[in-house]
Amino acid sequence: MKLTEIYGENVFNDKVMKEFLPKEVYEELEETIWEGKPMPLSIANVIAEEMRKWAEEKGATHFSHWFQPLTGFTAEKQDSFVSPLPDGTSVTSFSGKELIKGEPDASSFPSGGLRATFEARGYTTWDCTSPAFIRKDAGGMTLCIPTAFCSYNGEALDKKTPLLRSMQAIDQQTRRLLKLFGDTTTTKVIPSVGAEQEYFLVDKKKFMRRKDLIFTGRTVFGAMPPKGQEMDDHYFGTIRERVGAYMKEINEELWKLGVPVKTQHNEAAPAQHELAPVYGQCNIAADQNQLVMEILKKVADRHDMVCLLHEKPFAGVNGSGKHNNWSLTTAEGENLLNPGDTPHENIRFLLILTCIMRAVDRHADLLRESAATVGNDHRLGANEAPPAIISMFLGSQLEDVIDQLVETGTATSSIQGGTFETGVSSLPDFDLDATDRNRTSPFAFTGNKFEFRMVGSSDSIAEPNVVLNTIVAEAFSDACDILESSDNFELAVHDLIKKYAREHRRIIFNGNGYAPEWIREAERRGLPNLPTMVDAIPALLTDKAVALFEKFGVYNRSELQSRSEILYEVYAKALNIETKTMIDMAGKQIIPAVIKYTTQLAQSINEISRACPDADISAQQDLLLYTSELLGKANQSYKVLCEESEKAGKIRSMKERAIYYKNHIVGAMENLRNPVDALEMVVSKDAWPMPSYGDLIFEV
Repeated sequence: MKLTEIYGENVFNDKVMKEFLPKEVYEELEETIWEGKPMPLSIANVIAEEMRKWAEEKGATHFSHWFQPLTGFTAEKQDSFVSPLPDGTSVTSFSGKELIKGEPDASSFPSGGLRATFEARGYTTWDCTSPAFIRKDAGGMTLCIPTAFCSYNGEALDKKTPLLRSMQAIDQQTRRLLKLFGDTTTTKVIPSVGAEQEYFLVDKKKFMRRKDLIFTGRTVFGAMPPKGQEMDDHYFGTIRERVGAYMKEINEELWKLGVPVKTQHNEAAPAQHELAPVYGQCNIAADQNQLVMEILKKVADRHDMVCLLHEKPFAGVNGSGKHNNWSLTTAEGENLLNPGDTPHENIRFLLILTCIMRAVDRHADLLRESAATVGNDHRLGANEAPPAIISMFLGSQLEDVIDQLVETGTATSSIQGGTFETGVSSLPDFDLDATDRNRTSPFAFTGNKFEFRMVGSSDSIAEPNVVLNTIVAEAFSDACDILESSDNFELAVHDLIKKYAREHRRIIFNGNGYAPEWIREAERRGLPNLPTMVDAIPALLTDKAVALFEKFGVYNRSELQSRSEILYEVYAKALNIETKTMIDMAGKQIIPAVIKYTTQLAQSINEISRACPDADISAQQDLLLYTSELLGKANQSYKVLCEESEKAGKIRSMKERAIYYKNHIVGAMENLRNPVDALEMVVSKDAWPMPSYGDLIFEV
């Protein structure tokens, strides 16, 4: 295998388009991609025909509009290229109309009330900025066309449409800002994203013996093994042979699809791993991350493993995130978040930076909501995951510049990194970065980008980037409104930078985000603390949020309302499944197994007493008493959870049901888990009805 030969071989990319499309058609398509110029059907017909020829050469027999409904997964309906003829033969064809437009059933996907059951029509429409690709599976080769998905009335029913709208908004407002600094040549500004992906691998046979993993993606019971991740020996350690073979196949599949995966390594927890791509255009990065998640799962199955993307599949060790690295780049290749060697003198960068500070401070609740998932409630706040409180890490260099602006009104210097010296003459010295990194920060500046570390491993990156793009577009727009009306631009921009730095300095925190003191300090600063998904959902429907999204045409009120309702429903349904799973496992597996074990233990005590009346059986008696005590606690908690589950099921409103689950059932689940996990530590291994944490995370 030669990497340069297989990379992108299944993608209808720019190289392929130049080869297959007539020059004038290629140029028309480029104008649509880069300038938003409408595409005539005649051009679409040519593109579709050449796309079909290319796909058939690759072995494809079907095409599909590939889209991202509000399920969080991808969806598709496959159609063959076959067109029958009257004489009983057939030809293959693919028209421009089929390329541009599809019509899945809009009422069968989550819509939050935007579509009633009897209102079925919805449309998928080609996103020509994201290249088509061929996917191979057991069903053969399928040409997949990335599309947006909207209702008959034009409301967004997917993750992609708002993302494209937000990209359009930030492009327009950033170019408006650049123009104030004399830049009239930048043709487009693109949010650039690199999404790291963390995941766990477990053996498939062991997975199939855990109902909780099968139904919920996480372990609802499980005691910690004698060793977890305390020794830090798994992190960046040597990759096991079985995992290495899996990673090799993952890389090959993704490279063929043009996904620029670059980095792979063991993560901190046993059985946890990570891969990371090179940065790409925001919507393409979102599409590619969906492919990454699909392929991680598909390839794991071939290796008799299961890939777990849940944010916290195992209590007590690291959860999995998806660090969303975000920056702004021009079509000409300039990174607008590059501070340069002397950021205190880089006025344009300082305006961009303080605008982002303003955006994050004003809309911290929205940014938190954008990363709110059921699984993330278990992950945030420890083990390398940031806390649920949004703050910004700027590092010592930029924080010092902000401090100078706030305290003296001007910045006259920038801290420099100096030289890294090891004290070993044979090792090279090199320039230090100007600042360290902070792994507890939700939103950290890391040199020329911001790393939004809060996003969960199973989540789509579309929504976090919708929010990032839109809140920054608003901040740029507000700044431009002020500066465009000023008589003295140079004075006005300096005053605005100082104003924003002073007003939004509270969002900067470079310390330990895990420290209890930070919670109190954040409260003193007035920063929102939204610990759970249910706490975060209301941020979508504040007057501030509605005004923001409607101003830039990203969401209207109805679309926001629908997403709010869907999120409450998702939370309630997920907790209902977890509750029923706990009840099923406790009632049918764990409690019966412990009863059998204690019965055998009691019989053993009786037999020993009869055989040897003078024998010391205190150890067996103590074990029996302790086990029986825990069993009683587990049984009582089991009954309470059953009662609470029944109460929750009677609540009709999904919002009220979600709130009830958060306030009552989460605690009841914990109360059942505690004695069960304690029982696992004393019941003999051969009597315990399922694989332990040690079996799952150390035997891959």
